[in-house]
This record gives sequence, C-alpha cells and structure tokens, in this order.
Amino acid sequence: MGTLQVTPVSPILGAEVRGVNLADGVDDATFAEIHQAFLDHGVLFFKDQPEPMSEAVQMAFGKRFGPLHIHPAAPGSGDDNAIFVIHAHRDSKVANGNGWHSDVSCDDEPPMATMLQLRLLPEGGGGDTMFASMEAAYAVLPEADRQFLKGLSARHTSEHIFRGRYSDRGVDDSDRAEYPQTVHPVVRTHPETGRPSIYVNRAFTTSIVGMEDEQGHAFLKRLLRHIERPEFQIRFRWEQYDVALWDNRCLQHYALWDYWPSERMGHRVTVLGDRPSFDPSAPDAGESSIRIRLESLVPAVAAAG
Repeated sequence: MGTLQVTPVSPILGAEVRGVNLADGVDDATFAEIHQAFLDHGVLFFKDQPEPMSEAVQMAFGKRFGPLHIHPAAPGSGDDNAIFVIHAHRDSKVANGNGWHSDVSCDDEPPMATMLQLRLLPEGGGGDTMFASMEAAYAVLPEADRQFLKGLSARHTSEHIFRGRYSDRGVDDSDRAEYPQTVHPVVRTHPETGRPSIYVNRAFTTSIVGMEDEQGHAFLKRLLRHIERPEFQIRFRWEQYDVALWDNRCLQHYALWDYWPSERMGHRVTVLGDRPSFDPSAPDAGESSIRIRLESLVPAVAAAG
C-alpha cells in the first residue's frame, strides 16, 4: 500500500492528494498510484507542496504520461519551450483560461493532460479555477439525445483566440497566415477508461459540421449552456505551490480573472494526446456509475436532460 492520501472533493470529479513532494520527483510505484487516481477522478490537487518544482522536474513528471505538447501560439521556456508561464497582472490585456475550455482543442492532437503549479497568488484572494465533468454532462442526457450527439462532429478554430493575444510577451503574429483548426467528434471516447464525454467548448468550438446555419448555431449554444451547468462543476481555491493535474479528454476548466489589479503566476506543462475519436463499441453512459450517482444527487438535472 502506498503513502499517498487521495481524498475525493466531490462524488463526480476531483480529489486532493497529499503525501508526496513533487519537487523531489516520484518513483514508479508512486506514479502508478497518481496515474490511477488521475483516471478515477479527472483532476488531482496536490496539496502541502513545500516548494516550487524546477522546470526540469516539472517537465520530467509530464513526460511520465507521454511526449510534451508545445503551445501553438504562446511563448514558452525550458526544453523546446515546453513550459508555458501563466501570468496575469495590472497591465495584462487578457488572462489565460478566463472562460470555459479544454486546452488547445483546436489542435488535431490536443493535450491529454495539463499540470499547473501556481507560484504567485493574488493579494487579497481570487484566482480560483473551476472544473467541469464532460462525462457527467453527457451521462445525464436522455438516451435519444446521447444517440443524436454520437453522430455529430464539431469544428474547433483558434485565430479568434490567439491572434495578437501574446503581443505583450514579444510575439508578433501580424503576418501569420494560419492558426490551428480541426474537426473533432462531439462525443469522444476516453482512450484509457473507455468512458464517453462531450467534447465541445465555448472557447474553441465554433460550429457543428453540417449545421452551420442559424438553427445549428442555436443548437450549439444550447449544448454549451447544458455542459456549463454548475451541477457538473467543482471550484478549486489555490494555496501557495499547489499543483493541479487535469485530464483534458473529459474535463473543461475556467480560470477566474477576478483579482485585477493583483498578480497571478504559475508554470504549466501539457502532455500530447491522441486524436479524439468515438468508439461505438464502448459502453454507453446509460450503463455508467456516474449516471447513477448524478440521478441520485441531482434528480432535477437528470430529469431535465
């Protein structure tokens, strides 16, 4: 039995982890425990971290999951620019993550995991991060709606997000001709757990393929409102050197920019994922334990679909 203490923060997603100092690195047995908890809970919050990880240690931990993903627009540091510095202050035009999204879903192979350690917290509080389970959002839908979504694909684009976004960090993209864009299934199957989830988000998803008319845009808006319901969410309040590790394949997150003019800074690495796909042979959410939990916890949501 390992020394990790894994404590769920909700019946739907999220767990706090204690008993490991990530700055020291982790052995194979500890990583195996972390990996299983990651699959079980979707997002892990490593508490009681006494110090920041070095860039090398943070990248090495990320590489335990697979090759690191390099952001297509933001400047980075570390080997191959794999460290993305999240930084918002008085003079920032924008703050990264200030809206519901799954990281860089506009890529053909978007990140499967993100690991963020905050090094500077806003004075006076604020800067929480919210997470939402897309497995739960899918599971509560009536069977007919789930079947309908399985046949759809969505277009994810990024120029409206990335063009000019990092000019204050020395990035001149005024002559850039193309930005990442792609098409992904609206329902994707998790490649490790086999569980289905909804894979559209307000930041990058711009249309449903074959439904680009006004009616289609109205349908996408309704779907986005559904997946952003608070019943699918948790909210994390950061403490110094906390680390969050989340699964972009089945979660969305929202980093609140409610602390201006204070400053917030952290180091992030992302792990390259595979191309999202839907496996029709995988068990449907109607058979899942998460649907059973949701129906007992929030029957009004389950009934409303």
